Amino acid sequence: MKKQIWEQLRREAEFVTQNEPLLTSYVHTCILSHRSLGSALSFILSNKVADEVMSAVVLRELLEEAYAKDQAIIDHAAFDLEAVFQRDPAIKTQLTILLHLKGFQSIQVHRLAHFLWNNGREALALFLQSRNSEVYGVDIHPAASIGKGVMFDHATGIVVGETAVIEDNVSILQSVTLGGTGNEEGDRHPKIRSGVMIGAGAKVLGNIEVGEGARIGANSVVLNPVAAHVTVVGIPARVVGKPACDQPCETMDQNFLSDGI
Repeated sequence: MKKQIWEQLRREAEFVTQNEPLLTSYVHTCILSHRSLGSALSFILSNKVADEVMSAVVLRELLEEAYAKDQAIIDHAAFDLEAVFQRDPAIKTQLTILLHLKGFQSIQVHRLAHFLWNNGREALALFLQSRNSEVYGVDIHPAASIGKGVMFDHATGIVVGETAVIEDNVSILQSVTLGGTGNEEGDRHPKIRSGVMIGAGAKVLGNIEVGEGARIGANSVVLNPVAAHVTVVGIPARVVGKPACDQPCETMDQNFLSDGI
């Protein structure tokens, strides 16, 4: 997939250079001067996240080292990009996602932090968590596990705790918290299974499982496990029906009234 995505990104970049002169230099620097998705992504992220403490050059070296040691990071990025392109009706080009969408970019910064955390560089991973929060308004503990094909839509205010797990093919909207219920230690954060969609402002709290293909309504507070393929809404959240499809993350249907309550 990543080869096809990279070829499409280059075509879209060429189109921009031909139709918007003010962006020609920017698009060439970010896309057309690179030979692969990994190279372009490392350049974009390093320049976004760099500050007076950590230069873009150093950050890019870290990213490229991670990509070389764990090819799945770039593979997952390609699935993430495709997921956003398929699910977000406001997105007309894949180039927009790579260059501008903070939800996509924040997940990719987390993938580097997670790699560092798992390789004994916890202090540096926590530094990147802080920069991710400052730059994108998304706070993901570097120990949290995120699969592929994940979309953070709008993304502002998303919080993901240390022991949280987000499996493949999940969509999460802005201001969602995957948090704990107190200052307990150990495994204390939610496990979000494949196909789930979590609406804007929802809070999922504690070491609970949200089953495959479930849907959580906007601003709901989820304190108990959620079965697979149900819709939950409310404070506290309760089952109100079933999504119309097995993968709510793909349709992004947030109207729980469509479940017939």
